[in-house]
Amino acid sequence: MQKIRTALLSYGMSGKVFHAPFISFHPGFELIGSWERSKKLIREDYPSVKSYFQIDALLEDDVDLVIVNTPVETHYEYAKKVLLAGKHAIVEKAFTTTVAQAQELAALANERGVKLAVFQNRRWDSDFKTVQKIISEKKLGDIVEAEFHFDRYNPLLSPKSHKETANSGAGILKDLGPHLIDQVLCLFGLPKAVFADIRITREHSLVDDYIDILLYYPDSRVRLKAGFFVREANPAYVIHGKKGSFLKPRGDVQEDDLKLGKKPNLEEWGTEAKSKEGLLHTEFHTDILRENVPTLQGNYYDFFDGVYNSISNNQPEPVTAQDGVHVMQIIEAAIQSSAQKKVIDL
Repeated sequence: MQKIRTALLSYGMSGKVFHAPFISFHPGFELIGSWERSKKLIREDYPSVKSYFQIDALLEDDVDLVIVNTPVETHYEYAKKVLLAGKHAIVEKAFTTTVAQAQELAALANERGVKLAVFQNRRWDSDFKTVQKIISEKKLGDIVEAEFHFDRYNPLLSPKSHKETANSGAGILKDLGPHLIDQVLCLFGLPKAVFADIRITREHSLVDDYIDILLYYPDSRVRLKAGFFVREANPAYVIHGKKGSFLKPRGDVQEDDLKLGKKPNLEEWGTEAKSKEGLLHTEFHTDILRENVPTLQGNYYDFFDGVYNSISNNQPEPVTAQDGVHVMQIIEAAIQSSAQKKVIDL
């Protein structure tokens, strides 16, 4: 197996928690190092790798794949440099800050013959994979409505200045919003129209921290909500069909385990507690069933395995640049809708 030489553009929380553990665990990758502007931390965890002082030094090195895990407002600039250098790229969410930027990057990757994937890791959350299975098996009948939540209780501002300074990449719409939007697009495709309410609710906040987005489909509607003042969490997924309903709390353990320093594996990794099982209440062969559904195992490893197959075997990326374009189309429509207080057709 030829290893894909991989470097990060930062080694903060995302590099340490979401990327380096999987790159170092997957047999198809070799972690080469990271661009580190001030704090030099990566060698504390991976002593044999490099710490680059400049992005140009990283791009000039023998690196095949670069992970753009910098603040959102820099994604377009850095991803473009990576692609122009002839490297494959993974770009974190939000993919870019505008649809035009996303489309340009997608076209550039195609022109240069390199792979470009968007890091929408929540497709491989245990809770979402279970929802996806319930819907794909038609256990609810035709879907009438769905509601997805990414709720938290955290009234304090983030200590990370780029998250709380008014800029084109800041705010909950481009932080948690892409997770919710990408999951809905996976299940239902692009909607016909969008209506959104985007607000600031925390004291002294300069960026949006509450979203309520309604997506219109021909025969159903999907609502997406995220905010920081939900002390008692709603179910993360509420799906109603013509035969029944499925309610699932958010339960994926991967982020918490990674923050604790646990290392990914292929056995019990991403296994939720039984108490987090979803409730299925539906009709099956004229019988009414009301039962808990075992949660599928989650694993972000599958995203990186998809990237490996994409580069090594010329397969489609696990999350394509066009997927990223579609997410940005919803985000731009939501911004326009909230500002104009009207439904925006796509």
